[in-house]
Amino acid sequence: MAFSLAELLMHLASEASPSVLSPGIASKEYCQIDLSSSLAGRVPYDLTKADECQAYITSVMQKSGAKVGYGGYLEDRLIYNTPYFQLAGEPLRSIHIGMDFWCDKRTDVYVPVDGILHSFKDNKDPGNYGPTLILAHTTQNTSWYSLYGHLSADSLENLEIGQFMAAGSVLGQIGDVDENGGYAPHLHFQVIRDLQGMHGDYPGVCAPNDLDFYQKNCPNPNLLLQI
Repeated sequence: MAFSLAELLMHLASEASPSVLSPGIASKEYCQIDLSSSLAGRVPYDLTKADECQAYITSVMQKSGAKVGYGGYLEDRLIYNTPYFQLAGEPLRSIHIGMDFWCDKRTDVYVPVDGILHSFKDNKDPGNYGPTLILAHTTQNTSWYSLYGHLSADSLENLEIGQFMAAGSVLGQIGDVDENGGYAPHLHFQVIRDLQGMHGDYPGVCAPNDLDFYQKNCPNPNLLLQI
């Protein structure tokens, strides 16, 4: 019987307590952050601008007393209203298909599930992931992948394709605004069934008319993390 990636993620979550940040961070130290287009005109920040978006995120976390802000899966975001996310003749890509974790730069990022290093790349262009790692996993004879974007530049040092990455080991660190594509320091975490031949990169944002495909190919990462 074939299982969907969503079902495999829930199976893994039931067997362990996967985490991409320190397991020492208590659940009460996380707060959910909304960056959706529905906030337009409702908050005193222009969420189409990276610096104001960062100020808004900081304000929400300070008000909550949180160490980590999280959220974003299938969120239609204002910040993607830039030429980078709309190629000529194509619709705007505005829907976020991963999960974000905002916290201090240089925060350690952990491997949630045993895997091997599939690929890595510094996606340097503005608005992209910056330093990125992709791990390959196998669960019940099914292959799938996890992507970690907006890392620090030195997270890509001394790596070897195919090396084993044990669950609970440190994968890298969160990068700062000057190396992570121009964003508030955060981790973009995404799970992917089919990489479609890509290496060190995979879309983390899609156009509304492509959502059906990407929602199936990239299910909610929180099915695994259970935050």
